Amino acid sequence: MPDRLRAIFCDHLSLIRGKYLPPSKIGDDDTRFCRSTFGVHFDRDLLPSPGSMMLEGLPDMELRWRGEDIRDSWHANTKIVLGDLYDHNGDPLGVCPRGALKRATAAWEAKGLSPKIGIELEAFAFQHGDDGTLVPYDAPGAVVYGTGPTTDPLGFNDAIWERATALGFKLDMITAEYDASQFEYTLTFDDALRAVDDIILFRLLAREVALEHGVVLSFLPKPMEQAGGSGMHINFSFVDSDGNNALTQNGKSGPDHMNDLARGCVSGLVEHHRGLAALVAPTTLSYKRLQPASLSGYWRNWGGDHRNVTTRVSAEGGAKARLEHRMADASANPYIAVASVLQAALLGVDNSYDLRALETGDGFELTDADEGVAEGLAGALADLTADVVLAEAVGRELVDNQLFMREAEVEKTASMDHAALRDFYIPFL
Repeated sequence: MPDRLRAIFCDHLSLIRGKYLPPSKIGDDDTRFCRSTFGVHFDRDLLPSPGSMMLEGLPDMELRWRGEDIRDSWHANTKIVLGDLYDHNGDPLGVCPRGALKRATAAWEAKGLSPKIGIELEAFAFQHGDDGTLVPYDAPGAVVYGTGPTTDPLGFNDAIWERATALGFKLDMITAEYDASQFEYTLTFDDALRAVDDIILFRLLAREVALEHGVVLSFLPKPMEQAGGSGMHINFSFVDSDGNNALTQNGKSGPDHMNDLARGCVSGLVEHHRGLAALVAPTTLSYKRLQPASLSGYWRNWGGDHRNVTTRVSAEGGAKARLEHRMADASANPYIAVASVLQAALLGVDNSYDLRALETGDGFELTDADEGVAEGLAGALADLTADVVLAEAVGRELVDNQLFMREAEVEKTASMDHAALRDFYIPFL
């Protein structure tokens, strides 16, 4: 059987949409989708969101890709590719998440700096119980930093590692996380677009390989009410024109060795803390995770080697110098989340915001922070609406689409308990 092509994109809800196409499409090519996909909600309700053109005839949009971006897939006789979206006039689609990341990267490159990204994903594993309901994966020996058969009796993570490595994904780590049946997946730093393309594809691979073992892998921020949350930590740095890490100062890093670039980036993330929330933590369940004393990126603060701050300044110097933003979760579209973090950091560099003092409290009982994120998604959306500067930097049409769809989400989920919320987001489990 000749290879077919799986052409995909990651939409406004962070869901993967795509088509299987014939071998003739393996090369520089394109295909069309209904643009009003950007008005479809988790419950399949079709809404007239900004950019979706639902009330203007539901026209086509075009997904375009380059042959050099086509990759081998984890499925037999199948290639896979991520592309860019264009409107029916052939112009870049304003609501395209991948386009938002390209704009953010270009803005930094105009300063002679190339953003490098490394992403940590957390996820819970489930199985179907005897009655068909989802129950936590049965891993009787699971502990934080656990490895081996007692942590993963079915070996689905071994299969993920093997399949991903064979396809060229650069895994830094797979390990058990704090809560039973929770795991962390980390990919190596790479150029921003390549790194986020990789995380999109790896997340899809991980879910599909896990399913082959009867495991449902959920990247929801808080799928179980009595367990902890799952984040998507965004690590970033910059390489200058000489190939050096631009965040270092005399080869050193950390709060005591921050150069102007590092200070500017941190100041931007702190300044736009509340506006960022709705873009990097965009679901109702996100605010079940974003709570004080939860190591989740709740507080408007920063620090050094401190897991209870939102922006963490690594003390590793040289090529490993980096900043880590800990608020995002994987219910966010990774293109939008990374673009938003990069744009907020750039605003700090361009506007020279004052940088508040670093966190000295433990983050559990004591904190220097005077505020956190909003209490829920509705408040986060109001904060994003108020942060016009950040919205314009990320992309007005994309942000307006997010605001509209997430405001509808607030209404749809207002009366739901935790179990009903998980069912609402079932396409993302």
